[in-house]
Amino acid sequence: MINKVDEFNSYRQQMNDKILGENNKVLKRIFNLDTNAFTEGALDKKTKELLGLVASVVLRCDDCVKYHLESSYKQGVNRDEVMETLSIGTLIGGTIVIPHLRRAYEYWEALEEAKGE
Repeated sequence: MINKVDEFNSYRQQMNDKILGENNKVLKRIFNLDTNAFTEGALDKKTKELLGLVASVVLRCDDCVKYHLESSYKQGVNRDEVMETLSIGTLIGGTIVIPHLRRAYEYWEALEEAKGE
């Protein structure tokens, strides 16, 4: 049985490959800009991923939340840090983001489970 993390990553990769395969210059540049924005700079990668997570919660983008949760996890973010970040996103976004908070928490658990924690 495929887990939530593998399912999300597989679908994301499949669709990104199809979209980028269209050879659309604008879309390729947007994808490239997104990738480059999260590289080490004045802010470290971990901070940038947590900022991306807050923005994703506020904007109510579940796919974005999953992406930034996993990227944050890979940067060494721990449960306390992710919960504090999600709390800021929920505060700024208001109660309308609580369903996204629930799904984010569930996905964080799936990340921990996939890594055997």
